[in-house]
Amino acid sequence: MAEICAFQGWRYDVAQAGDLTDVVAPPYDVIDEAQQAALYARHPYNVVRLDLNRSEPDDVTPDARYERAASLWKHWRVDGVLRQEHEEALYVYHQEYSWEGRTFLRKGIVGRLRLEEFGAGKVFPHEQTLSGPKADRLKLIRASRANFSPIFGLYSDPNCDIQRQIDDHCIGLTSLEANDDNGVRNRVWVVTDPAAINRAKEALLEKPVFIADGHHRYETSLNYRNELRAAGKLANENAPPNFILATLVSLQDPGLTVLPTHRLVQGLPGLTAAAVQEALAGTFETEIAGTGAAGAREAWELVAADGGQDVLGFGCAADQQWIFARCLDPSAMDALAADHSPAWRDLGVSLLHTLVLGKLLASRVTGAGPELRYVHRDSEVAEAVRSGACDLGCLVPPATVDHVEEIAGGLETMPPKSTYFYPKLLSGLVFHSLT
Repeated sequence: MAEICAFQGWRYDVAQAGDLTDVVAPPYDVIDEAQQAALYARHPYNVVRLDLNRSEPDDVTPDARYERAASLWKHWRVDGVLRQEHEEALYVYHQEYSWEGRTFLRKGIVGRLRLEEFGAGKVFPHEQTLSGPKADRLKLIRASRANFSPIFGLYSDPNCDIQRQIDDHCIGLTSLEANDDNGVRNRVWVVTDPAAINRAKEALLEKPVFIADGHHRYETSLNYRNELRAAGKLANENAPPNFILATLVSLQDPGLTVLPTHRLVQGLPGLTAAAVQEALAGTFETEIAGTGAAGAREAWELVAADGGQDVLGFGCAADQQWIFARCLDPSAMDALAADHSPAWRDLGVSLLHTLVLGKLLASRVTGAGPELRYVHRDSEVAEAVRSGACDLGCLVPPATVDHVEEIAGGLETMPPKSTYFYPKLLSGLVFHSLT
């Protein structure tokens, strides 16, 4: 079963910390060095010092930053910067945001989710993980014994009844508010009513949960729990390390937005539109969408308007031309990815990585292989092609929540960076102690 539980979370005392906007941060894995420095400068209690503590010149060991984060976590609680909830609670979390000129409201429930081995329960991953981020998160969780940011989980509730019922309980309650750097308005309500908590818990109990974001943190928490269990250091099955901080959102929530993740490819120097068309001939039908920024816009509009997964856009830095391509022969993926399901083989990102880059353009790649960077706006791809910051810009249709549910439910994982759920959940709104 997927078990979500109330808990006594730790939260910032705004009397000491001030405006929540100044102390929250995005998830650690989207923070670069410049943003990390900006968050450090923003406030001495910013959560980045816990979740992504930076190395300092006088560090004696490479792991000193994890111990420093653990020390801050301890002292902020002792000093009253963070205070623990008096009662067990679930937290209602709303995010109001704009994208492409439209305003959305995404709603979720924050609690602690019981950890389950993948394939043995009702928690399913949808993307592959990497060893480096898991090693980093394991060092942090061993040092701090806490969850500083929630994972993002999805569950099916066609009428969003579970969310609506707990939202109704928040009428008349005061919300906590924070704005992020993208202008997203984040609001949180603390729900301690036992009846409201039990209704939500019981309704969620038989729901499969699909991890949208936080795969590395989930697997790390599993590994940490298993370490403690093997060492005989878990008091019982309800001890805090058996759980992870999680925000759950309905797959049918009207505010749930999945953005495309486009690719910027290096390692194809001098590649022209004519060469791409030649390589794709017979497997794709292609047409020139245009040149420069106008060509990029046209290519993306054709991809977006189609709405399918069998279309891609390509921009070549060598001649500034843009191509719209449609796969004519999806069966070409059958032999290349025979160990994957039809749903996985049909994904646009799978077509790009396995068929286009892995086969049709493979002979043109220089060095050890293509190097990829990832962006989410077609304008970013257009600029990278214009400036020569990449050799090939690839416009990819976004995977949908239906893909996540089907592929993850079949115990498969998508290629890395297949989905980008926007906006990101903030770190610092509530913390989960593992002690």
